Amino acid sequence: MSTCVFIQIRCKPGTTYKVAEEIALREIHSELYSTSGEYDLLLKLYIPETDDVGHYINENLLVIPNIERSLTTMTFKAF
Repeated sequence: MSTCVFIQIRCKPGTTYKVAEEIALREIHSELYSTSGEYDLLLKLYIPETDDVGHYINENLLVIPNIERSLTTMTFKAF
């Protein structure tokens, strides 16, 4: 099993496409969307059960240049 998380990403002005391209090249996402509002990108990510969520995000995503801020929403099986 894996943990599904949604991550909203705010990029430095003018860098959203560069950040999205770098995420796509890493092939770690399930889905990636451009959004309007406070954040620029919305990423759906499945983290392997054996990995720590915080470490995985920090080591695989937040090292990408021009990410200014992120907001992670964890999901839990409801039914």
